[in-house]
Amino acid sequence: MTQKSISTRAWTEMLLLAAIWGASFVSIRVALDEVGPMTAVVHRVGWAAIVLWGVVLLIRLPIPRDPRIWGAFLGMGLLNNVIPFGLMAWGQLYIESGLTSILNAATAIFGVITAAIFFADEKITSRKALGVLLGFAGVATAIGLENLRNFDIRSLAQLAVIGGTISYALASVWARKTLSGQPPQVAAAGMVTGATLVILPLAWWIEGPVTLDLQPRTMAAIGYYAILGTALAYLLYYRVLAMAGSGNLMLVTLLIPPFGIVLGALLLDEALRPAAYGGFALLALGLSVLDGRIWRLLGLRAR
Repeated sequence: MTQKSISTRAWTEMLLLAAIWGASFVSIRVALDEVGPMTAVVHRVGWAAIVLWGVVLLIRLPIPRDPRIWGAFLGMGLLNNVIPFGLMAWGQLYIESGLTSILNAATAIFGVITAAIFFADEKITSRKALGVLLGFAGVATAIGLENLRNFDIRSLAQLAVIGGTISYALASVWARKTLSGQPPQVAAAGMVTGATLVILPLAWWIEGPVTLDLQPRTMAAIGYYAILGTALAYLLYYRVLAMAGSGNLMLVTLLIPPFGIVLGALLLDEALRPAAYGGFALLALGLSVLDGRIWRLLGLRAR
């Protein structure tokens, strides 16, 4: 498949999307000082659902009535929101937001693996195998083998984030199988609505009633990651997807960590171990191989 070229506008919006998502990791960590991880997710998907349905109504898109489509929205909300948002928010209680953004880049690696398992037209080629191996090496380096030998809560938090990336990868499979043909705005609104229906009772049961009686700093953080980092980011994501194509959009996963690392250092006084940067370098190399550009620059066939 021929990869689309990236226009200046697409690059600009891709960088904007990466900055928005990179800052989301920091804002979520700020909110976690006052609310629990599940409650943080309730705010994220609940407010995003209101905004996205407002957009759907504004541009007069038809609202699905088929129960099977709403079942697909529920499954998508679970795989793409409830599980990864919850695991990553819990993980951020014990690891830096910058490190979370680095490990989040493994989503593309697991995406290649799950696609190969579930779809006949997504076989693992030699190039993809090399990219996946480099990606796994990057994850292992970022986590640190010593953290797996001396297993503690920080090690578990990093594995929770990796669990979130696997859930993201499974969500992409679910979307392809069940949501093809749905307008992206409707799919996004339905997804976060399904997520809200799942996470709200769980959060209420485990962490108590959801309240808006919060510190201004917490409310600002929630407003950022729910409205900008989720609702508007999804709309921007689909804009970039239409302009640049899915292959080029993989580059966003490379652009998010630098924003997460810098903002975490500036706003939260975070400092990452050198191994985290080495892990990101290997992950970036793996994703570059998967992208195929480095192959073409070397004059090799992108198999």
